[in-house]
Amino acid sequence: MPTALARWFRSEVEDIRSALHAVPREYADLPWREGGWTRKQIVGHMMDSASNNRQRFVRAAIEGRYAGPKYAQQAWVDAHGYIRQPWERLLRWWEVQHEVLAAVVDEIEESRLGAICVVGEDAPVTLRFLIEDYIQHQKGHLAQIVALPAAFKP
Repeated sequence: MPTALARWFRSEVEDIRSALHAVPREYADLPWREGGWTRKQIVGHMMDSASNNRQRFVRAAIEGRYAGPKYAQQAWVDAHGYIRQPWERLLRWWEVQHEVLAAVVDEIEESRLGAICVVGEDAPVTLRFLIEDYIQHQKGHLAQIVALPAAFKP
């Protein structure tokens, strides 16, 4: 049975999914701020974060600890060519990535949530913290995506 954390995680992912689907298509290619990523690139980065965190969550749950690198965010966004993908495709990919990630979180036993995780040179945190922080990270990027673009401001 999924933990309270897993149920919360699924609920938060669903809220983010709904908000992403409400973003007007015409925002997709617009940077969220001058010189910043487009909304397509931000969604891509959110998927890259899901991929990297999936590794962290699984390894910590299986091994009882995790230590691994951060990732080169800009290089990952560039390598995937998110800027050239249709908006609707990116949203489908985001959904699939997060369905898988939520399934992983569903399977993590309460006793493993205290596993110590070290990402790059950051201070050690628990697996629970990584999972909770992951949602905050997604919400931070969601705020960038839903912000009214300068091109649409009165």
